[in-house]
Amino acid sequence: MKKISLLIPCYNEEESVPLFYKEVTRVLSELKYEYELLFINDGSTDKTLEILKQLGERDMRVKYISFSRNFGKEAAIYAGLKHASGDYVATMDVDLQDPPGLL
Repeated sequence: MKKISLLIPCYNEEESVPLFYKEVTRVLSELKYEYELLFINDGSTDKTLEILKQLGERDMRVKYISFSRNFGKEAAIYAGLKHASGDYVATMDVDLQDPPGLL
């Protein structure tokens, strides 16, 4: 079965991450693909990393990379591309600006 890697850069998104996770897993579960959610914490100073760790403990499809400081969205995407294991890769903002249904 083919696998999708979804790269999600995050910077101080403690409120958005749980909402995004709920919506994107709903959408991806309807597709006929395996998937991984690869969150890239870009030096957040809020509880984003803590939330990502909790999600990763509950769901083995959730992975994260955490930067020591803010390097910017491009660096986050690059790191995600280097660690993605899927046959297909997509990026999506965690703020739900683009609905996961577009996948």
